[in-house]
Amino acid sequence: MKRPDLKTLLIGALAGLTAALLVLGASMQPSFFSALLYTASALPILIVGLGWGNAAAISAVVTGAALGAVLISPSFALIMTLVTLLPAGWLSHLANLARPASELGGPDHLLAWYPLSDILLHLCGLVTLAVIVIGVMIGYGPDITDPIVDLLITSVKQQQPEFMPDPAATAQTKSLILLMLPAVQGGMWVSMLFAAYYFAVRIVAASGRGLRPREDIPSSLRMNRNSIFIFLAGLAACFFGGVPALVGATVIGTFGAGFMLSGFASLHFRTRGKDWRIPALILGYLASLLMLLPALLILVLGLSDTRKAIALTPAKDADTSKQSDTKI
Repeated sequence: MKRPDLKTLLIGALAGLTAALLVLGASMQPSFFSALLYTASALPILIVGLGWGNAAAISAVVTGAALGAVLISPSFALIMTLVTLLPAGWLSHLANLARPASELGGPDHLLAWYPLSDILLHLCGLVTLAVIVIGVMIGYGPDITDPIVDLLITSVKQQQPEFMPDPAATAQTKSLILLMLPAVQGGMWVSMLFAAYYFAVRIVAASGRGLRPREDIPSSLRMNRNSIFIFLAGLAACFFGGVPALVGATVIGTFGAGFMLSGFASLHFRTRGKDWRIPALILGYLASLLMLLPALLILVLGLSDTRKAIALTPAKDADTSKQSDTKI
């Protein structure tokens, strides 16, 4: 592995500073803008990792975490690292991995890049781990979610004094909210971090620094086949109740988001060249956001189309000095 120079480390540190400032800004904004800024904080890490290599990514992650610990608190730095910095750094590392295609039974003159399906699998796993760790840190449980339901019921009763909630229905709602929050949070982060990765790849490719070839997302973005078993295990865990149910709900949310992303990619690919493609895609996105059944159909589409597409490029087109840092 080539020894990193000072310029590379400084570029990484600058990216870490930018990411930390974006996270600090997110903590002071309303929820919608906060989510956008948190997502944007992954972009600097991804860009330097994809364009300058592992050393720059490590420098960025360490700098961002250190600034978070100094400016806010160590617990804040840990959450920031788990949610944005570490996933972004790891994704950029995976995206730059390549090996001779001959090792996979391909031509000798080509390089095989780490499959996008496996990158998405790693992303789902990292976000799952992050949500679980943060849940343990904050003591997530009924003590946190039950007051939310009670507040909602109180608000409804103030507007409609004749409203009398059924205790059994209230208890069921509390149980549902307890499982839904980690699932929704995990699914949102998988989607947002993959969007950050998508834009980072495009930015680095436009700058000419990217090693990885620009892939056709509709044809290459699918989930790894092994993801189905993880998703089913999470679904089964929800029936056990307690902590296993919370972990299972988180897995369903994160890996379900991965399957939905691959489902939308499959939908883009299947409608390619059709005259009705644009209105169909718009209708599909809007319906999935507003209704449960269309979202489930996209999820099933992603579950039904799992495979591993490997991008290949001529070995001579890659920078030899960078290959030594990224080959597997």
